[in-house]
Amino acid sequence: MSAPRRTAQAIDALRHGWAISVAGSDDILHLLPVETALSAPGSQRLLISAARADTLKLTNQAAAASGPDAPVCMSVTGGLSGDLARAIADPVLDMRHPMKGPFVAETPCDSSAAVAALDLARRAGILPAFYILNAADEDTLTLNAADIADYADPVHLQIASHAALPVEAHENAQIIAFRSTNDLREHVALIIGTRDESTPLVRLHSECLTGDILGSLKCDCGPQLHEAMAEMTDTGWGILLYLRQEGRGIGLINKLRAYALQDQGFDTVDANNRLGLPTEARDFAIAAEMLKLLHVDTINLLTNNPEKVESLRTHGVDVAERKPLKINANRHNARYLNTKKTRTGHQL
Repeated sequence: MSAPRRTAQAIDALRHGWAISVAGSDDILHLLPVETALSAPGSQRLLISAARADTLKLTNQAAAASGPDAPVCMSVTGGLSGDLARAIADPVLDMRHPMKGPFVAETPCDSSAAVAALDLARRAGILPAFYILNAADEDTLTLNAADIADYADPVHLQIASHAALPVEAHENAQIIAFRSTNDLREHVALIIGTRDESTPLVRLHSECLTGDILGSLKCDCGPQLHEAMAEMTDTGWGILLYLRQEGRGIGLINKLRAYALQDQGFDTVDANNRLGLPTEARDFAIAAEMLKLLHVDTINLLTNNPEKVESLRTHGVDVAERKPLKINANRHNARYLNTKKTRTGHQL
């Protein structure tokens, strides 16, 4: 079985609550996902992220064992029920279950296998936390840490389908769907207006169910989407790249967990990190590949995020001009927009 196929099957296994084994450079970890598995009878050990270890006050022990930013293998004195494991894994439950422990951070915790396993959990859209099992069953899927790291690189995209799609912003529009050989998410491009020799106005828009569809006031995604399409209509033609990277790449369910943490007082950056997830987990190389398949190599980019400009240029797209996207704040998203400006470098 090929490495990409093993990795894809491992993602599916984690979403179903099945065990996997990850082989690192010096060791192998037999793991069961805390979120989706009912329990792990007999297990008293967990693999958690460095950020979650910090929340649980294991930072000093973890730094002594594996370094301050390394994943942590921890043992739980007195047994580990499914409810306790989920309370340890999910910081949203901290207010409901404030007293947990005592815990011990162990050494060694194989770094390459642990890092790869936590990245795999993010790709599966589940909490980055695992029961550590003593042994694997005969049918447990085993994969290498290096295979997980290489899973999304390079990007293997192809155009799968296209059709005319009149939209509110412009009746002359076409939608093009892209399929990847190593990603279950299908991205789309909406070409607005009639293509000509001028430089197109392009928007990279990451999927946001709550903002784009439900009209959430907690973010600015929905207004940005509609304003971008309107500006493309005004300029003659443009390309909206709709990327299936919900919650800046952490997935819908984890995004809603981050929302719950924001309700407890954390900003969007701290909420993601408290979950053990990165502040930014999107892959803008996908957008560059989509533009290449559309035979577009020079663009005017509609964005407030300089990281998008840099990423596209790094991957071979000439960004001739960055154009700002101006959206008015409301009382529900003012703090979110301020966090974008002060902590993630958005030019608002």
